[in-house]
Amino acid sequence: MNDGARIPLGAWVKELINFLKDYLGWLFDFIAMLFTGIYDATTWIFTAPPAWTIIIALAAIAFLAKGWKLALGTVLGLVLIITVEQWENAMLTLALTLVAVLIATIIAIPLGIWAARSQAISNVVRPILDFLQTMPAFVYLLPAIFLFSVGPVPGIVATIMFAVAPGVRLTELGIRGVDREVVEAGTAFGATPARILRQIQLPLAMPSIMAGVNQVIMLSLSMSVIASMVGAPGLGRPIVQALSSVNISLGFEAGIAVVVIAMILDRITGGFGGRGRSRKHASRSRRPAAADSAAAAAPTAA
Repeated sequence: MNDGARIPLGAWVKELINFLKDYLGWLFDFIAMLFTGIYDATTWIFTAPPAWTIIIALAAIAFLAKGWKLALGTVLGLVLIITVEQWENAMLTLALTLVAVLIATIIAIPLGIWAARSQAISNVVRPILDFLQTMPAFVYLLPAIFLFSVGPVPGIVATIMFAVAPGVRLTELGIRGVDREVVEAGTAFGATPARILRQIQLPLAMPSIMAGVNQVIMLSLSMSVIASMVGAPGLGRPIVQALSSVNISLGFEAGIAVVVIAMILDRITGGFGGRGRSRKHASRSRRPAAADSAAAAAPTAA
């Protein structure tokens, strides 16, 4: 194929990035300042206190999520990270992951609810999510580094773009999967759409929503390691260093720390999501549950 017939798609994208940087630079500077502030605060929370306080806090959360076995596993896993001298890197990765998860969840859940309540919005969002999910992870780093330079911010932005899709999809799926009869019962009792959403649809869709949050966490953690290539701190740096120097011991130690953090986050979110599923199954086993939910959503008489 000769050059005259070649479509300069890459040049068009480059021009678009330059246009955005020239005319919306103030917006990207504000986003960078906001994300940096949130990241610095989260990093301080995980790195300033002694390691044992973080271990106790995470073990307590694990105990609330799934009991003493997960709490004990959390303690042992975090102690292992300390013994391989990857504690600070692990906390930096955890901070970046949680910031990205927080922002991605704030975007994903409302967007998923909107898509579930409007077929037109769903039709627009679906191809965008398909594009985000099929794009290779490294490609997200290019526009992020052009718009935000190097450091944790482009890593956070790339991580959000990479991880947001399953949160939107599973939130929409959960809302659409709520029994139509329960929603109709709430409407018959005179509940407003907002109250039906808040007291019927969201509680019943919570297992699916939590599964989406779980997927957002896992994808964010995997991307936060890749984001070290644009200057993001954390466990990605020793992994990249190990790859470049063929240092098997360093790579294994950093890699096992990533696995420990991933397992802890996965089990905690899975535990809270499992509680939601248990409540949902219990409510289905009781026939008056639909009427009770609808009645709870109905406006009370003055």
